[in-house]
Amino acid sequence: MGGRPNQKNRTRKDLLQAAARLMKQGRQPSLDEVAAEALVSRATAYRYFPSIEALLTEAALDVVAPDPASLFAAGAPSDPAARVERADVALDAMIAANEPALRMMLSNALQRSLQKAADGDDDALPLRQNRRTALIEAALQPARKQFRPAAYEALCKSLALILGTESMLVFRDVLRIDDAEARKVKSWAIRALVEAARK
Repeated sequence: MGGRPNQKNRTRKDLLQAAARLMKQGRQPSLDEVAAEALVSRATAYRYFPSIEALLTEAALDVVAPDPASLFAAGAPSDPAARVERADVALDAMIAANEPALRMMLSNALQRSLQKAADGDDDALPLRQNRRTALIEAALQPARKQFRPAAYEALCKSLALILGTESMLVFRDVLRIDDAEARKVKSWAIRALVEAARK
């Protein structure tokens, strides 16, 4: 992604962080107040989030998302597959603790996507915050030289399909398997992808 998409991602992140700061003060801020805190216009805030409810739901989730620096502090394993599994376990714990809010966030993103398609709106504003890539990259960082650049990029993108809320929905809603079996399948997939990228 180039400079402009990166700026859009930063603006969206700034809005989430501003909302989180205001909520930590015990406030239930309006979208206008969050925009002012993030130093963006009211119109900009509305372009990224259709309602204050959507913004506050995601901001609350942003606060509890696993932090790569904490997750991979001293004592973390060095094996890349084990590190990715560590990130996945932390993400799964956050998802289990916040499943209703995450489902609501996904619903909001899908509704916005449908509305944009209906309006013929091809603006590249991000509909979701990408938290999983930072976790994946932090997990793979010590072993990055083990992978060719193209294989590393393909691995990061492939792992993004395994980690996160969408995989929980597939296991729970589509396949209807329990968390223990889902963990085994995800562990197998993570190890298979890391090994394939090494080759």
